Amino acid sequence: MDRVRVVHVITRFDKGGSAENTFLTVTGLDPARYETYLLAGSDGQDTAAAVSTPSAESAAAEENMARVQAAGVKTFIVPELVRPVAPLRDLRAFLRIRGLIRRLAPQIVHTHTSKAGIIGRLAAFSAGVPVVVHTPHGHVFWGYFGAVASRFFITLEKSASRLTDRLIMLTGQEKADHLRYRIAPPDKFVVIHSGVCLEPFLQITIADRRPDSDPAFPPDSFVIGTIGRLTAIKGQSYLLEAAAGLLREIPELICIIVGEGELRRELAARAASLGMGERAFFPGWRRDVPSYMAALDLFVMPSLNEGMGRVVVEAMAAGRAVIASDVGGLRDLVVHGENGLLVPPGNAAALAAAIRTLYRDPKRRRIMGQNGRMKAPAFSAAAMIKKIDELYMNLLREKHVCR
Repeated sequence: MDRVRVVHVITRFDKGGSAENTFLTVTGLDPARYETYLLAGSDGQDTAAAVSTPSAESAAAEENMARVQAAGVKTFIVPELVRPVAPLRDLRAFLRIRGLIRRLAPQIVHTHTSKAGIIGRLAAFSAGVPVVVHTPHGHVFWGYFGAVASRFFITLEKSASRLTDRLIMLTGQEKADHLRYRIAPPDKFVVIHSGVCLEPFLQITIADRRPDSDPAFPPDSFVIGTIGRLTAIKGQSYLLEAAAGLLREIPELICIIVGEGELRRELAARAASLGMGERAFFPGWRRDVPSYMAALDLFVMPSLNEGMGRVVVEAMAAGRAVIASDVGGLRDLVVHGENGLLVPPGNAAALAAAIRTLYRDPKRRRIMGQNGRMKAPAFSAAAMIKKIDELYMNLLREKHVCR
């Protein structure tokens, strides 16, 4: 039996959760059964991000492409495919993607994120692809776009859903959001949690509080932190405000914010203005994320919206209690009082109160960390790949395509 040809399309293949999800999918599918291709935009950044962090974003994209190619996945760069709306460039992206799809003749096209999803699904339909799958990866309705742009994308998503056989939601909350906006009928949705490579985090023990070799984290410190793109929707400014408000009663507090993005300088200046001084650290993008996770006493996810929050799963696997905003897919990960605490989004006072509560109760933190570690395997990469494989096979049978 010939292998099933699958083409994946994504706008930005850098350090974000959607890129990592796509990487794990294209490299995790059994090469004996699937012939996998990846079409990716050249950068996908907005102007501000490109100016502030060109090397970090470009290096991340190049590294990811090299990893995919090393795994035997054939890749194609589509320079016209970028995140901002640009009608003429978008038209050229459509034509190029449609040409590639016609040449590759896949049985399945699987698109990722909004921009690639709209253009890629239209191209797949135009090329007569039998099975079309789309994963939005959250953030379609609010957060990254203004009100007008969000309404525009909602309209486009409704239209594109008619060209789609299944929409993969990362969480039950994301499915509920799509149903509320009437993006597609209920039977078009399937929930498949974004898979995470858990092994490096499961090796961390509760006792691994911080790397002994790092002088920034003295043994008597209380270390809190977050990991993610430095952008407004991630809410890092609220974490800084909460941490600064706690310094008087928790003088040993240290706050680490790992990541890059357009707000790097603004957040550093904000930390200085709040009097954080040497208590706030911005190490940028790091390959040794497990080491930084091990350095934390408490993981904080202060996002204003989140499709799922893969880094929260990593924190859970590392045995860390989590404080997270009560938004989006984070509700699927953090059970309030069991493996962490949920707080209202954009509320530094509530964030500070939750940090204070768990600072004062190390035993509760440890129990929450243990509960999170037991919950984490449900979000493994292997579990995700198994469900995606089953979905592909079921859709091929429904469409009477091979198998």
